[in-house]
Amino acid sequence: MEDFIVQNLEDVPKAAESLLKSIATDKRILLFDAPMGAGKTTFIKALCAVLGVEENVSSPTFSIVNEYHGTDGPIYHFDFYRLKDEQEAYDLGYEEYFYSGNYCLVEWPQKIPNLLPDNALFIEIRITGPQSRIIRFSE
Repeated sequence: MEDFIVQNLEDVPKAAESLLKSIATDKRILLFDAPMGAGKTTFIKALCAVLGVEENVSSPTFSIVNEYHGTDGPIYHFDFYRLKDEQEAYDLGYEEYFYSGNYCLVEWPQKIPNLLPDNALFIEIRITGPQSRIIRFSE
């Protein structure tokens, strides 16, 4: 388990870069656990920038999944907040994404607890102040 302390928005890109450098290359499914407004999408934007995404990164709240193009291939960004049950993830074809070998960045993974792969990395974002956060990751 490792912690990154973010004091303000300017620290977010550095934390994203440090995270990607410190995790194993086979860790491609990143699960974000944080309350509403904690900065999940902000951190995902920074991760995507480090991964070479040049297009606009936004939360897929209504589309459930967005696909971005990084330097090493597609990156999938999920927001499962609006799912009513795990069957909706099946209907979406989540398996094709999760087992593609590409990055899958997942907001609200607690909505699909029985579908999460064993090799996923959990990232917790804790609010410690108006702009400060602790970003903790664990396997």
